[in-house]
Amino acid sequence: MKAKKRPVSQRQSRPFPEYMKAPYKLIVGLGNPGPVYRRTRHNAGAMAVERFAKKIGFSFKPSRSLRSFLALGEHAGNELILFLPQTFMNLSGEAVAEVVRKKRIALCDILAVYDDIALALGEIRLKASGGSGGHNGLESIIERLATKDFARLRLGIGPKTSDADMSDYVLSKFDKNETCVLDKMLENAAGAIKTWACEGIDKAMNSFNRAH
Repeated sequence: MKAKKRPVSQRQSRPFPEYMKAPYKLIVGLGNPGPVYRRTRHNAGAMAVERFAKKIGFSFKPSRSLRSFLALGEHAGNELILFLPQTFMNLSGEAVAEVVRKKRIALCDILAVYDDIALALGEIRLKASGGSGGHNGLESIIERLATKDFARLRLGIGPKTSDADMSDYVLSKFDKNETCVLDKMLENAAGAIKTWACEGIDKAMNSFNRAH
């Protein structure tokens, strides 16, 4: 009798032996694909990773096999993969699980960057692990990797003050009067990403989990 095959998500989330793990650190910027969503609140994570890439001189290229835009290189002695899934938000975990499997990335070397309605615009928070907080993209990653044990950087896009539906709000574009606060948040996020990549999650939390 043939053994039953495990579900794909379980096969992808199987931990690699230490000698098989690659030295890459994976930084995932969450958002929806396409120009119509480019400057929306739900794409704040992707915007932050793009800002970081620009600051360190990385360029994104499309990867059809990984359903993403991808930038790879060395920065300050660290091998980095900057990853923008080109699935829609609620399927982000499919692309993330695939790059984790193909590049053999350890869970401790993953940082997910995403928008958070529970934080006021301009605030950022880092955590070493935790739940999804109702964020569909993060929930998809947790489901596909079968773990909550990876770092995350939350970017404030709230509070919602209009009568708009929640989905309409997160898919709306930032107002012109929010531009300065948004720009400062993206700069702080880029700094937090760099600190995480070079000095670890504890140093990043101590440096950035406060008012800037």
